[in-house]
Amino acid sequence: MAVRLIQFRLCPRSRSVRLALAELGHEVILSDENPWDWRQGFLAKNPAGEFPVIEFEDGLSLAGAYAISEYLAERPAPAATLGQSRAPELFPGDREDRAEVRRLVDWFHGKFDREVTRELLFEKVYQRMRPTGNSPPDADVLRSVRANLRYHLSYIAYLSESRRWLAGDELSFADLAAAAQLSTVDYLDELPWRDNPSVQAWYQRVKSRPSFRSLLTDKVPGMTPPTCYADLDF
Repeated sequence: MAVRLIQFRLCPRSRSVRLALAELGHEVILSDENPWDWRQGFLAKNPAGEFPVIEFEDGLSLAGAYAISEYLAERPAPAATLGQSRAPELFPGDREDRAEVRRLVDWFHGKFDREVTRELLFEKVYQRMRPTGNSPPDADVLRSVRANLRYHLSYIAYLSESRRWLAGDELSFADLAAAAQLSTVDYLDELPWRDNPSVQAWYQRVKSRPSFRSLLTDKVPGMTPPTCYADLDF
């Protein structure tokens, strides 16, 4: 049976969980919420008012990408259970390897999100879409965010050039978290791909995975992504 994911379509943490669920073979029903609405029904599910929230068919409800990803890592994957394929591990390797995955997940869903994605979403999406919004982006904020983005892209380049995947030899939730963050930034047309070929090559590998397909069809009303967003050969 399908699991229900409560999300905002450009929320990178929601996107990372969508990728994880797809990698593991879960059927997902998406339920969209606006982060600025603060609906009481949603707050009853997660008083923090943050995405994502996942609801399983057995009645279990979990909030937050950290808790959800750790739970999924320990729950039998449908793909593996049905013998269709070997589902990837979200936190592969030994104790030290898994610690590195968690460090990078915290980097991307913490530091990267605070310094780049969250500010871009507020300035370019929330300000436009919320009922009291339609304010133009603050040029000073965008300038600062773009400087932060260059720093983060240089770090991703370093990781992708020194390792097979960002955290080590195997794909992990660190790759999914990083790719989810970049996918949101890419939708907002803020990624200088030509200046970052190593990052582009790594992202292309993740973007070409079947789990990424649903993200590439996402649309936000009134906002059209650049052509490269859905192009696998960008």
